[in-house]
Amino acid sequence: MPLDAFALVVVAGLFAVVAGINDGGALLATGLKLPAVRPVTGIAVLAGFVAVVPLVTHQVALTFVTRLGSFQEPGGRIATVVAVVSALAVVSVLSAKGRPTSLTLAVVGGLTGAGLGWGLRVSPGWVALVLAFGLAAPFAGGLLAWVLIRVLVATTTARGLARWHWAGFLLQTLAYAANDAQKMLAVFMIALGFTGAPPQYTTLAAVLFAFGILYGLPKAGRTLSREIIVSRPPHGVAAELASGAAVIGCAAAGMPVSMTQAIAGGLIGAGVAQGGGRVRWYAAGRIAAAWLLTLPASGLLGWGLALLVKGFASVRLS
Repeated sequence: MPLDAFALVVVAGLFAVVAGINDGGALLATGLKLPAVRPVTGIAVLAGFVAVVPLVTHQVALTFVTRLGSFQEPGGRIATVVAVVSALAVVSVLSAKGRPTSLTLAVVGGLTGAGLGWGLRVSPGWVALVLAFGLAAPFAGGLLAWVLIRVLVATTTARGLARWHWAGFLLQTLAYAANDAQKMLAVFMIALGFTGAPPQYTTLAAVLFAFGILYGLPKAGRTLSREIIVSRPPHGVAAELASGAAVIGCAAAGMPVSMTQAIAGGLIGAGVAQGGGRVRWYAAGRIAAAWLLTLPASGLLGWGLALLVKGFASVRLS
């Protein structure tokens, strides 16, 4: 295996773990106040969906690999290593502070910056389209949750809410596996030069993702389930259903979006529907600030590191 491919496979594995740390806690956080889905069961279901769903559809992974830029061309592996390292650096700093951010935004920024720094073709139109969907997803989640919380409160008993929680969790998990999770598969695609979804690599990504969840659940989960709103069980269920529907809609268009953003939007929408005082706007503002910082920070870091690595390689070869 070429050295650049080996390096990218190692980075892809680390990336899958960080995806679990960053995304997994957020996926489970909305239902922590309901006993219907235990954390161990939730992690197992999440990992299973992440392993299996890409075997059916992996259009979002192809968007990362072939539509944002030419990362399967010569130099693409090194640029992708730089992009992922940049994304991980930015997200790890924010995660360490308990500020769940969008790993998808970080990867899009890192790929854009590293691609430009390395001299690869980057599609401004696709980058802009992905960002537009990324911005729309939390608002769509918020609007849907604003409606759903009213319906749930008016029509659902405590036992019925537990069933809706299972339905919302499964919908949210399916949406994540069909969309946000496929950034992990995309890195393996670039590293090893395939465009399908071999089961051994989807399974590997799922196992590493599950390890990340075990580590990241306490911190990321606490931020969304307790800090962003004064949460009650119906808020979490409404957010699950709303974010799942919004993200599946984006997956159908092949557009990668952040499940974390959609969940946060859903929680805020559900909170506002029962009075804006339930929303802790200071915490919500800190999370939004982390999102706004993520893409430009990872893009600039990717661009600078790509220039540095390319310059160093040119000196070594001359």
